[in-house]
Amino acid sequence: MRERPTLTRRGVLALAAAGTSGAALAWLAACGSGGGTGGAGAGGAGRAAGHGGHGAPAGAGVDAIEGVRDAQQTGLMIRSRLALPKPYGWALPRLRPLAPERGADGVDRYRITARAGTAELLPGVTTSVFAYDGRFPGPLIESHRGRPVSVRLRNELPFPTVTHLHGGSTPAEHDGFPCDLVLPADGWPHALHHTGRTSEGEREYRYPLEQRAATLWYHDHRMDFTGPQVWLGLAGAHVHRDEEELALPLPRGERELVLMIADRSFDADGSLLYPSVDRELGEQGGVTGGFHEGVLGDVILVNGRAWPELDVEPARYRLRFVNASNARHYGLTLDGLAHDEPPFVQIGGDGGLLEGPVRHRRLPIAPGERFDVVVDFTGLRRGTLVELGNAEGEGGTARVMRFRVVADRADDPSSVPERLSTVERLDPAAAVRTRTFSFGRDADAAAGAAAGGAGGAVWRINRQGYDPDASLAEVRRGEIEAWEFTGDTRHPVHVHLSPFQVVARGEGPPAATDAGWKDTVSLGPGDRVRVLVRFDAHAGRFMLHCHTLEHEDMAMMANFDVVA
Repeated sequence: MRERPTLTRRGVLALAAAGTSGAALAWLAACGSGGGTGGAGAGGAGRAAGHGGHGAPAGAGVDAIEGVRDAQQTGLMIRSRLALPKPYGWALPRLRPLAPERGADGVDRYRITARAGTAELLPGVTTSVFAYDGRFPGPLIESHRGRPVSVRLRNELPFPTVTHLHGGSTPAEHDGFPCDLVLPADGWPHALHHTGRTSEGEREYRYPLEQRAATLWYHDHRMDFTGPQVWLGLAGAHVHRDEEELALPLPRGERELVLMIADRSFDADGSLLYPSVDRELGEQGGVTGGFHEGVLGDVILVNGRAWPELDVEPARYRLRFVNASNARHYGLTLDGLAHDEPPFVQIGGDGGLLEGPVRHRRLPIAPGERFDVVVDFTGLRRGTLVELGNAEGEGGTARVMRFRVVADRADDPSSVPERLSTVERLDPAAAVRTRTFSFGRDADAAAGAAAGGAGGAVWRINRQGYDPDASLAEVRRGEIEAWEFTGDTRHPVHVHLSPFQVVARGEGPPAATDAGWKDTVSLGPGDRVRVLVRFDAHAGRFMLHCHTLEHEDMAMMANFDVVA
């Protein structure tokens, strides 16, 4: 059996300890490992006292994690403590599909181990990660409609994990409910206070994937600890295909790429910095100080490399963007193309192909969202540089990656048809009921007293903190409902099980980027977004939540029950 790794400063990341134990918010003893849902340290100034090493005696090696306010983001940014490289100059890693075991029963089977590993996220710097198969991002899974997928996950981490296939239409028992823990193979010493489907060491996730072709992704979904565990590396991409998509003349092969974008910050020794209350990821979830609004990094990674570069030919490329950041929103831009047309030709979103292409000059993408676009490098000469930027960043976070043209001409049989797919339009008149879900901060007296003031306010839906044993809605399978989401600040709202269609923003129409089927929609401050949803795939208990992971960890989740 593999030796169980320990959480050390060099081994993983610098996790901040709470300033005082009483400052850690523990208002709901639920699932997790003896702790409660949600947590925030005292105060909100964005400075968190922390220990240099995990498992160090109290007071040993105390330092501080500074949070810097970013006017364009919801959250605080951590400044790295080592010299950062200049953007660009080293190659983008291409994500290659993991080969499955193809069963005679038509099921594609994968075996993945969540374990410690190392990654070169910064050039010349070795960073320890806890990740799927020990690498970040995890293995790319490619599936085909008509062939279900089985993933047997083994947990060799020093803490529990739960895996959610984001965008998958998955039965409840395999959806990654946050209490359905997979405990470490070497045992777990902490008490469990939950009602989930707990497995020891490993478990099988079964995905029917009877759904449209789309860009999906998978990530940790453990209650109270999703933020730090995704930050550590527990995320990977999943491309699902069907015959309709494969019949289109879109770019493919070396001209089709998944681009998983994430931000991180680094300590002086190359380890990852994250302001967690519990350095061992065992007892108490949540973050310290003002980081409850969201944790932002100062380094932009694409496919696990900081500010990489991709060699391209003067041809069309299909780029599948995945925002795998904890809290950072991006406004993607492209500078340097040979034409003045909007550079992003969107062909798909969270739930697969659009009816026809939609063109964007700027592509806003919230945490959890995916955009499937075609970019045309035709007409560019060898040596031309094209920059993918971020209009919602400053300094290094305003840069994402760069493309370098390495040929003067190229054969390109691809095209983007004006009609891509047939998309069913849900009828607003068919909605049998309307529900409202309000996403906001609730600084009630009990939470404020427990957390030492307003800085300890938790995030809630309809003013309720998350209870894994309670449900905010019961919906009938096959019925169309109208759901309205409102927010006090930025909240990317993710609904499990079934995609939805955005029909209104406030009193106006949806945004151009709301087109097609979606499972994650971005709320801005004061926004009201109306969607139509129909849960017709599976019955059981599912979730909706904010996909700012620190909000999710601090109670901004709710259950809904789908009944026959």
